[in-house]
Amino acid sequence: MDALNLQPQDLNDNLIYNSVATWDSVGHMSLMATLETEFDIMLETDDIIDFSSYLKGDEILAKYEIKFDRAASGGQISKGKA
Repeated sequence: MDALNLQPQDLNDNLIYNSVATWDSVGHMSLMATLETEFDIMLETDDIIDFSSYLKGDEILAKYEIKFDRAASGGQISKGKA
């Protein structure tokens, strides 16, 4: 994940805000901007604030019809019906 300078193996259920040095307040806004650009969405303010972990992010992005295939190598991501 380029926005936080993480490797695919770093994306797991234990990843939470401030658990890695790059996911601070600046990194958080960079991540949100990257997600909005990459998936052509506009996150609601409450969703940006609530996006506090990998699991919570998965839940929030499902509202925007973005789903993650955790079983796929590298965590395949697609936009469409979740």
